[in-house]
Amino acid sequence: MDTDTMQRQLRELTDRAELTDLLDRYLRSLDEGRFDEAWARAFHTEDVTAELPIGNFHGRDALSAQVGAAMALFDRTVHLGTNAVIEIDGDRATARGAQLSTHVLADGSEGVFISAGHADHELVRTADGWRIAHSSLRIVWTQGTPPRVPTDAGAGA
Repeated sequence: MDTDTMQRQLRELTDRAELTDLLDRYLRSLDEGRFDEAWARAFHTEDVTAELPIGNFHGRDALSAQVGAAMALFDRTVHLGTNAVIEIDGDRATARGAQLSTHVLADGSEGVFISAGHADHELVRTADGWRIAHSSLRIVWTQGTPPRVPTDAGAGA
């Protein structure tokens, strides 16, 4: 094997590891409950777009605010992602995986709401590393009663 081939393979393996780590850390962050500017910068491009069950959003600030508001509806959560298929093309990548999310409602009922679906991401390499440029979460099934969203929660919530 020549040096160029080894360097290309090493780059692809490194990129794949970094992308997997980014997506794993993102799901774990949903359970940790910090949705500030530093959180948004760590995972998303400034002009990120997202299609989520809580609505469609454009920009880090809008996404951070809405994810924070949505996660406040739950007392505890566990988000699991698996079976990610990652395709890398230079400084761009796509990832599609399964997502299972378990939520304990924060309304005092101790009710549990579970959702499962497919998460699709478009990612770009930035000066700060790989970041999510677009996310789409398509729910396939749910179990339990979803939380009641306050009427004053704002657009997309």
